[in-house]
Amino acid sequence: MYIENKYWNNYIGDTDDSLNLIAFLEDQSSDEIEFSDILQALGLNKHDGNFRRTTSPLGFTNSMGIYLDFTFAIDILTDLAAILLECKVNGSVDLHDLEPYDTDSRKINIIATPDDYELLNKALSDFSKNPLEYDLSELVPEEDMREMAEICEDLRQELLS
Repeated sequence: MYIENKYWNNYIGDTDDSLNLIAFLEDQSSDEIEFSDILQALGLNKHDGNFRRTTSPLGFTNSMGIYLDFTFAIDILTDLAAILLECKVNGSVDLHDLEPYDTDSRKINIIATPDDYELLNKALSDFSKNPLEYDLSELVPEEDMREMAEICEDLRQELLS
């Protein structure tokens, strides 16, 4: 997996929000998923491009009727950016590679439009420059937030190149 260790499990992809995102992707009936549909299904579209403060509720009800919620909008967005990069590089991502303990092998592809890439560009750029302005910083030490911001900037540049 291209993103392994470089981005995934390096401040990205290693939170409870990450596990819920993978559960969401696993629950989708199609192996091709529109980026904008993910944002809408999880409630991220209500943020109007500003992910500094998470507005509730963010989540979804899975096919078994269980509601899974998300804590931080920026966590979902950085995870999606990394997964999108994997899909861009390799054409798909195996959900089992993202979460090998509870997820079966299944390849999906996230499809993004130029507008989706522009949203990611703006959001990741803002986070990279202003990590302490995000609600995530209330739980994460400043040094870790700054390191995550650097990783997100690298991810942004690579995703948009």
